[in-house]
Amino acid sequence: MKRTFIIATMLILSAAMFAGGAADNGVDNSLKAVQDKKAFVLGLDDSFPPMGFRDENNEIVGYDVDLAREVTKRMGVKLILQPIDWNAKEQELNTGKIDCIWNGFTITPERAEVLTFTKPYLKNAQVLVVRKDSGYKTLKNLSGKTVGLQAGSSAADALESATDFRASLKGVVEFKDNMLALMDLEIKGVDAVVMDLMVANDNINRSGKAYSILAEDLAPEEYGVGFRKNDLALMNEVQKTLEAMAADGTIAKIATKWFGADISIVGK
Repeated sequence: MKRTFIIATMLILSAAMFAGGAADNGVDNSLKAVQDKKAFVLGLDDSFPPMGFRDENNEIVGYDVDLAREVTKRMGVKLILQPIDWNAKEQELNTGKIDCIWNGFTITPERAEVLTFTKPYLKNAQVLVVRKDSGYKTLKNLSGKTVGLQAGSSAADALESATDFRASLKGVVEFKDNMLALMDLEIKGVDAVVMDLMVANDNINRSGKAYSILAEDLAPEEYGVGFRKNDLALMNEVQKTLEAMAADGTIAKIATKWFGADISIVGK
């Protein structure tokens, strides 16, 4: 039994190393692996507008998608968009199914311990979305209430870090994605939803639903592109390409398309 377990464990580790393209005699082959297969597989939540989501034609579009398309074009490889279960995103990455996580992915100390990130490219915050007719204006107004959030998201981390606010709540409900959480808010299943400011603003503007965002946020954040811990060569190539895109004005055009202004922080 022990022998079988050891052999199985070695096979799993070997597969993970091969998939990541890294660590043969300490050599980082992550960039070469992407170049050799001529494809860059991007893992994302395809219901996370405006960063990555499906349009009326069921095509995956968004700010991060446009950035990634230009990056991979300049790298000379094909972009493959791979929808994933956001709650299992690190597992998808570490088993080699995807080459990066790029979809409004918040940089946190916990994630930075096990992943390699680019420099931040966009600022964000975790906020509370409520129904306009709810009368809730402050975090204190939500004492004894129930909030919803996306499972495995930085919203969950932000809520746990806001210990006093978390302790004041009646309960927390986890959903597969933010859209399901907002649908539950609309039918009064939950009293508020914790989510990214970027996504909240986009949903309110796009849907026209009677939601509002509390002025108090839970936590400021920054987005980055996440890679396997040892995939430094691939991360550096993406970072270098993003900086070139910022310098020649490409990122400013993409940001203005999606947000109405250049809110990118690449190279700033």
